[in-house]
Amino acid sequence: MAPRTPVVLGLVLLAAVAVATVHFWSVRPQPVRAPEPVADESAALALPPDPLRSGTPDPVPRPAAGEPPGTGGGNGSGEIVVDVSGKVRRPGVRRLPAGSRVEDALEAAGGVRAGTDVTGLNRARVLVDGEQVAVGLPPGPPVAGATAGDGAGAGPSAPLSLNSATAEQFETLPGVGPVLAQHMIDYRTENNGFRSVDELRQVNGIGDRRFAVLRPLVRP
Repeated sequence: MAPRTPVVLGLVLLAAVAVATVHFWSVRPQPVRAPEPVADESAALALPPDPLRSGTPDPVPRPAAGEPPGTGGGNGSGEIVVDVSGKVRRPGVRRLPAGSRVEDALEAAGGVRAGTDVTGLNRARVLVDGEQVAVGLPPGPPVAGATAGDGAGAGPSAPLSLNSATAEQFETLPGVGPVLAQHMIDYRTENNGFRSVDELRQVNGIGDRRFAVLRPLVRP
């Protein structure tokens, strides 16, 4: 063996050891760092609770001050027409919300004149469409009796004939004003007269309560 052969072999061996060391160091396991927790985005944004998920009902709008319950902020379509006559400051036909009372009609007519006796006037009574509110007036004159055989046949205590009475005579009935009296005449004209008292129910402005009052006072 040549004298340099052992030296060369030693260098090759050292090189092999160095390569093996580098390879072992490069493939050793590396420590892994745990990820940091991420904050909840919904908590960071502080979103308001969803009423549909939380079960909280939506607030119900309330009517404005001075507005009757159930209107919901609108002016509604219920309206009645009444005739306020007698000793008031501004007599005439007035349009009022449905459900108004006699007191409301008096205020719409400017109030009762000073010194007027309203003892027999029920100011708390609910008004109906087409009626007349007479203030401080004497009761209407009795219906004049007709001659025998003419068909009218109404005396002071006899029922009023629906088929022959005039508008003025209809207005002597309780709760009947010019507007309702005209409705009764219009119905009589359009239907060739009243065949029964029950047909009063079909006249515009006559409901069940008013019909109950008028029924014993009239006849066909």
